[in-house]
Amino acid sequence: MNRYWQATVEDQASSAPVQEGISGLYNQHFGLVATPFTLTPDTQFFFANATATDALNTLILAVRSGEGFTKVVGEVGTGKTLLCRKFLDALGARFVTAYIPNPYLEPMTLLLAIADELGVRYSEGVSQHQLLRALNYFLIDTFARSQRTVVVCLDEAHAMPTETLEALRLLSNLETEKRKLLQIVLFGQPELDVRLEHPSVRQLRQRITFSARLEPMRREQVGKYVAHRLQVAGYQGARLFTLPALHLLYRGSGGTPRLVNIIAHKALACAYGEGDDRVRASHVRLAIADTESAAEKMRAHRRRNIALASAAAGSAIGAAALLGGWL
Repeated sequence: MNRYWQATVEDQASSAPVQEGISGLYNQHFGLVATPFTLTPDTQFFFANATATDALNTLILAVRSGEGFTKVVGEVGTGKTLLCRKFLDALGARFVTAYIPNPYLEPMTLLLAIADELGVRYSEGVSQHQLLRALNYFLIDTFARSQRTVVVCLDEAHAMPTETLEALRLLSNLETEKRKLLQIVLFGQPELDVRLEHPSVRQLRQRITFSARLEPMRREQVGKYVAHRLQVAGYQGARLFTLPALHLLYRGSGGTPRLVNIIAHKALACAYGEGDDRVRASHVRLAIADTESAAEKMRAHRRRNIALASAAAGSAIGAAALLGGWL
């Protein structure tokens, strides 16, 4: 953290949260009307890169087709929660939706959470059987009155206990002779795929008809992502991040959107602290050094380069020795 940024943090600490104070100052400096690299999943900042667009289209196709289970998997920080919220916004009035952000719950507790989200009435001390009946009645009544289907999205699904996954399968049995009344979308880290390989949930795995995967952004997409978020935040000037800064931003983040946001936010603060009107590689380098996971990525990148250089040097020495022997 450079001395200007450190001073800014100390000045703001007594009157406002650090991030809000810093971003408020650099927003004014760079002519921004909103903080461009916040970690809050704001759908206005949704960036339609290839994998995010494919995943969103898959989700919309799945629920419109009336399929029971859909799964979206992505590493930490690849934008699963933001995709989920964008998907819910895109569904419109044809669907009744429920969002469960933390499904690490016992089966009955999860069913109660879903009922609360949907506004299903139930008596105190209700049994699981009675709650399933109440949910079933709600689903049938909703479709009969308005022809609307219910969609339940569960974030962080990789953390769900095995018995709760089984309860979800039982919940998905609520259907008529012609159509599913409830569609369930699971969002989770790659560990979700491992969980679904377990024999005890094989019936649930067989019911997943659509799947999508979120991947980190490619090098050229990082620059477009940064430009997109700056534009949404109201930036109207020339290129704010230099090309070397963007190159270093990609290396430090690996293309993971959350890391891009963290590093870019700190780099803007560094540039503001030095009174610069552009974000340069030096600012991004300071931001990476102050971000543990990004610094580790850079160290790993350097280790790979050293290993490759050593291997190339060894090959060259071996070839030279071989050629010398032949001569």
